[in-house]
Amino acid sequence: MPSRRTVLTGTAAVAALGAAGGAWWLSSDETAPRVFPVSLTEAEWRARLSPGAFAVLRQEDTEAPYSSPLDDFWEAGTYDCAGCANPVYGSDTKFDSGTGWPSFWAPLAEDAVGTKTDYKLVLPRTEVHCARCGGHLGHIFTDGPDPTGKRHCLNGLALAFRPEGEPAAPLALS
Repeated sequence: MPSRRTVLTGTAAVAALGAAGGAWWLSSDETAPRVFPVSLTEAEWRARLSPGAFAVLRQEDTEAPYSSPLDDFWEAGTYDCAGCANPVYGSDTKFDSGTGWPSFWAPLAEDAVGTKTDYKLVLPRTEVHCARCGGHLGHIFTDGPDPTGKRHCLNGLALAFRPEGEPAAPLALS
């Protein structure tokens, strides 16, 4: 059993790390830009998004597995960010991961998404977000298929499907 001194010393060390580096256990930006091209107020996002999409995109929530119709959806087209209409994933990289969330082995373009390290479940995960508005899309894991070996495990509420041949919708900021 640890001594009182050991517990107090450990607590003090954790507090000192938190004071020195902020909330390091919550998230640590790596490739996430601080300011996104599309930046709205919380009220504007709430007016624009459904409550579920707001929780996922703006509050980094996760929808229940197997709840999205996009999980078992296989039409050809593009998956846009539901917050800002940024094209982020294509149907040609979608695969059935068996996890209950829409999964892709790569984004449409490397600059369509950004990443940061997420420590919300204690162990580090790679969070993926929209590069245009910063909306939380999901997480990237290293258990995907070839050619990348990646599994971009996304929330269906964070995506809007656009059928092949349909032009991208312009973003209306007002």
